[in-house]
Amino acid sequence: MKNLTWPKAIETVLRAAGEPLHYGEITERILQQGLKKQVGATPSQAVSAVLTTDVKHGEPNSLFERAGPGVYRLRGARPAPSPPVSVEEPLPLVTSFGIYWDRAAVDWKYKPHIFGEFQTKGSTKSDLTRVDFGAQHGIYLLHDAREVIYVGRTTKRDLGKRLSEHTRDRLQGRWTRFSWFGFRPVNDDGTLGDKLTELPPDFSIDKVIGAFEAILIEALEPRQNKKSGDDFRDIEYRQVLDPEVRKKRIQDAILGVAES
Repeated sequence: MKNLTWPKAIETVLRAAGEPLHYGEITERILQQGLKKQVGATPSQAVSAVLTTDVKHGEPNSLFERAGPGVYRLRGARPAPSPPVSVEEPLPLVTSFGIYWDRAAVDWKYKPHIFGEFQTKGSTKSDLTRVDFGAQHGIYLLHDAREVIYVGRTTKRDLGKRLSEHTRDRLQGRWTRFSWFGFRPVNDDGTLGDKLTELPPDFSIDKVIGAFEAILIEALEPRQNKKSGDDFRDIEYRQVLDPEVRKKRIQDAILGVAES
């Protein structure tokens, strides 16, 4: 496996392709071809950031140029029809999300940890990056066994603290699962960025509408919707059991055996 920089890996893929590609497809080819060893928690966002920054600030020495929404080619390459793209550029607001996570997998102390991990195609267990979303900000939903029972937001307080409050308030006995949509970016080392995602100058109402559609589809899973939210490609995380909860379960199991 090679270990190229992101710009060099992107250039290698585009040069081999000979045509414009969506940055999601560029990311997939980089991973499939093993052009980069350490890709971080959100490789598609890293590729998008490199391309966006290069196009915005690199002229006249930039390597790449924009050929369409989320589609890029090498600068100076002969223009070609942009390939059909099934998804739009991911919503700048939502950087990560988790669906139907288990309340019992979190130790709900004062500042709880809410662990998740991101897995790309072709990655192994050692490639997974664990992220603590306890300090995430955004939108959350509480579920019981049948339906969503509560929708909330957290902008001034952390997600973990807000959910922890729901383990003690009037909803404490009514929810067993939760879903969340985060606005703080995830860094390559698995930490959360200090600020909420900044909106680009050309942010449109279409993307706001797309955001609401995608959040509702992902969270509610309506039976008549045949696809998931388009704007959430490559940013879903799966839950990881809190080590403190695992330790307690082991201790309870050992105590149960000893008592029997």
